[in-house]
Amino acid sequence: MAAVKQERAIERQERILDAALDVFAAQGYQAATVDDVASAARTSKGGIYFHFPGKDAIFIALLDRSAGLLLSRLRDRVAAEADPIAKVDTALRELIHTFGSHRTLARLFLVEALGAGPRFHTRMVDVHQRFVAFLQVQLDEAVSQGLIAPLDTRVASLAWFGALNQVVTTWVLADRPGRLEDAYPALRRLLLQSVGLLNSGPPHPPPHPPAPSPASGRGGALAAPTATDDAG
Repeated sequence: MAAVKQERAIERQERILDAALDVFAAQGYQAATVDDVASAARTSKGGIYFHFPGKDAIFIALLDRSAGLLLSRLRDRVAAEADPIAKVDTALRELIHTFGSHRTLARLFLVEALGAGPRFHTRMVDVHQRFVAFLQVQLDEAVSQGLIAPLDTRVASLAWFGALNQVVTTWVLADRPGRLEDAYPALRRLLLQSVGLLNSGPPHPPPHPPAPSPASGRGGALAAPTATDDAG
């Protein structure tokens, strides 16, 4: 009985998060209210507060879920690659393609979230560190295999993530954005050259099918929400 109740509670939480994702994406974090989320989730305001103490807690839960799903997908993608540089290359392509296929979500988490308060900012730093650590593992392995010269992989990983974050944020803020994927070849070459890989070969083309949303739990771990897909 306890297991059934826990499963139902998890299902209700996921339904609330899915509804909140649609509401935040449509209205923006600042304009959205808990009442809006409750209406979209087809529950009461009290039902929302039973699972989450407030709007900021919902947003933080969405960030945690999105980051976890995206990191899981990145690990799955790079697992098929043989060498660390190919792993990093694959991860970069996947990140560019995912954000490029979901501009609304990228804007929500990278731009509008800046007004979400200090708790969110602290959690965002934690999320950034998780992605930096993921990159550092690949660079450490590349150094250990002699593929790149010894270097401070922590600093290199921070620089790589910072460059990617700036490229995506600039694209999100552009009045007339092109395809984010078009930035991939230049960004890839710049990042690989920064660790001494001047002759890294031609970039692999970004995959063509739209990437599943890293934020929604509907219809499976990486199912895309109908209201937030936005490739440009």
